[in-house]
Amino acid sequence: MSTTDSKPTPKYNLRNPLPLSATQEQEVKRIFHKRVRAHCAEEIKAFAQCAVNRTVTATWVCRNQRLTMNSCMLAHAKPEEEDRAREEWFATHEERRREKEEETRRVEKRREEIIRMMREDEAKRR
Repeated sequence: MSTTDSKPTPKYNLRNPLPLSATQEQEVKRIFHKRVRAHCAEEIKAFAQCAVNRTVTATWVCRNQRLTMNSCMLAHAKPEEEDRAREEWFATHEERRREKEEETRRVEKRREEIIRMMREDEAKRR
């Protein structure tokens, strides 16, 4: 860490991570579910196509597709997959933090510009 750094950036151990907050756990779960859905995309698509224009009847009319989809998702929704999602979350944490800081800077810059424009407009009216 150099003297110009305002705060140290934490380094995460991907194999033994720190406890996450509830929001961070939700983000990990979102990644996990996205990965499981990606593994079962064909099965999900088959069920969705069968269920088009059906409501309650989709439960028994599309039973085979639903069972196939559910068994695929259960087969891939393992703790190992959740661990991979957690590792992915930690690996991309710094990138997301930098993006959020950059977005905050852009918003602040735009806010200052709008305030300046409003003051100029107010000065012209006087």
